[in-house]
Amino acid sequence: MENQMVEDIKKSAEQKMHKSLESLKVDLAKIRTGRAHTGLLDHVMVEYYGSMVAVNQVANVNLGDARTLNVQPYEKNMIAKIEKAIRDCDLGLNPATNGDLIRVPMPMLTEERRRDLAKIVRQEGEGAKVAIRNVRRDANDALKKLIKDKAISEDDERRAQDEVQKMTDKAVAEVDKILQQKEADLMAV
Repeated sequence: MENQMVEDIKKSAEQKMHKSLESLKVDLAKIRTGRAHTGLLDHVMVEYYGSMVAVNQVANVNLGDARTLNVQPYEKNMIAKIEKAIRDCDLGLNPATNGDLIRVPMPMLTEERRRDLAKIVRQEGEGAKVAIRNVRRDANDALKKLIKDKAISEDDERRAQDEVQKMTDKAVAEVDKILQQKEADLMAV
């Protein structure tokens, strides 16, 4: 019984750390590098019959080439709305309509902009590390509560805390790896 409680705490901590890593990957995907990728427009919202929806739900978004996104609206009347939404988003993009296709060229990043984006990437990474450490703290608090309730022995608690710490170290190392990769992408010309 007591081992099951410890296992549940460890499993829960591991899942939460994994979610923090996935969230970081999603957030970093929104930070633009010099290359085009379809996920770039995922958080751009457009008004569609009175409600706000993501661009990829009212249009087909695909790569024209390495530096251009093609956006093909499902309905002709959405072209102007989608173009405006892309122009107004915070990505600094300037879409151009060509018939019923919207082309979104990726502008070159200046050195200063690259450095700013690298700072943002590091901030996102720090936020993910804080979230992972909070998961560790919560797991350790839960283990201490089990000791207080005399549900597990101190040795079991110490072993479980060591395992939670190993999971934390592994997750933080993964964050560092992801950040390094993203910064390399940003700095590549």
